[in-house]
Amino acid sequence: MNLASADGLPNWGKGGSGKLKSTRTAWTTAGRDVGKLRGNIRTALTKLEEKQQGLGAGSKTGGGTKCGAAQRELYHSWTRYLKGVSGKCGTLQDRLEKAGDEHQKNDEATKHSFDRLDGAYKDTKPVGGESRGR
Repeated sequence: MNLASADGLPNWGKGGSGKLKSTRTAWTTAGRDVGKLRGNIRTALTKLEEKQQGLGAGSKTGGGTKCGAAQRELYHSWTRYLKGVSGKCGTLQDRLEKAGDEHQKNDEATKHSFDRLDGAYKDTKPVGGESRGR
């Protein structure tokens, strides 16, 4: 698939270079890369949890202080944020991979429709110009 004007050149709607290519591989690679980002976020969440150990209310490491309370609030805020980003990455990964699958199916359906056309008219003889083996 080529998309006119999708190469960032000015004058949208007036045509572009048409150099933007879309393939199933591009979509699935993008999905896989977003999945890797999601994995990195999960790793960060795990490390954040590990480092949070011992900082709860009543702990000996500042649990009852204002600083400890502020740190816990910050921890909960970041945890909530990172879980949201991770969820968004999961959804985006799924949609990118599905877009690649649909792109492939659409290409195959288009090819199949033209192949059927060729098959339907394969034996049609050309009009005129036939020689009889002179």
